[in-house]
Amino acid sequence: MNNLNYKHLRYFWMVAKTGSIAKAAEQLFLTPQSISGQLTEFASVLGVELFRRSGRNLEVTDAGRKVLSYADEIFSIGDELIEAIHDQRAKKSTPLKVGIADSVSKLVAYRLLEPALELAEPIRLICREGRLVPLLAELSVNRLDMIIADRPMPNHLNVRGFNHLLGESQLTVFGAPSLIKKLANDFPSCLDQAPFLMPGEDAAIRSKLEQWLDNNNLHPIINGEFDDSALMKSFGQAGVGLFAAPSTNAAHICEQYKVQPIGKIEAVVEQVYMIATERQVKHPAIMAISEKGREDLFGISPAKT
Repeated sequence: MNNLNYKHLRYFWMVAKTGSIAKAAEQLFLTPQSISGQLTEFASVLGVELFRRSGRNLEVTDAGRKVLSYADEIFSIGDELIEAIHDQRAKKSTPLKVGIADSVSKLVAYRLLEPALELAEPIRLICREGRLVPLLAELSVNRLDMIIADRPMPNHLNVRGFNHLLGESQLTVFGAPSLIKKLANDFPSCLDQAPFLMPGEDAAIRSKLEQWLDNNNLHPIINGEFDDSALMKSFGQAGVGLFAAPSTNAAHICEQYKVQPIGKIEAVVEQVYMIATERQVKHPAIMAISEKGREDLFGISPAKT
């Protein structure tokens, strides 16, 4: 007894589905003559007629419908096999659950997490955004492996976590070109009475920035407060107000948001921390993030604390 030729079965199945040898040939990237010859051989092996002519199309015979039902099942199982293998590969990836404080720059977060994606062992990132305190609550019950934040973990919280200072940067003030043209004075005096966008109250840099403005007797008009740093930059791009962001991200900010720098605030430094539990500190991905972050997150080493 001859064994079933699955290549012939695939050709038959495609012709049955398309109703035409020509259409099947297009799908299979073969010539119609090749398909026709293979079908003739397949029908000869089975000893039955598989198609009958119906106008310009081919119609499946009763015997052909029986073969078709088996072909549907066979190829369906084949698809399930491929899907199962893919799922198995996906399950082999190690999940890394990361909390990202709203006030942290999205560019900084990406640059920090990038080393985890370059490890030999595949990592599947699961990112959660929010305010620091709720994220710390998630960390305390192991729903997060680590947190990227702009400040260390507050001492009064009952969370067993460790702070790792990864980098720091001075601030630069940016603005849309149309808004900058309206500024009367040089930096920093031009900030007085100028429209300004302020980080939200949860941002560690907020109080430092307010203190610097007060020390320099500058009183900008606050047109908005934003927990999300990316949203603040988008409003800045629209000309709603000037805004401050890490100096080391200046080139990226100018390119992405079409804004221009007008001056640096050297007295104010923004910091980035990684917060993790003792159990997770030795996680390969977290170790890679910590090492890479300390090396070149901001292009400078963080100050020792």
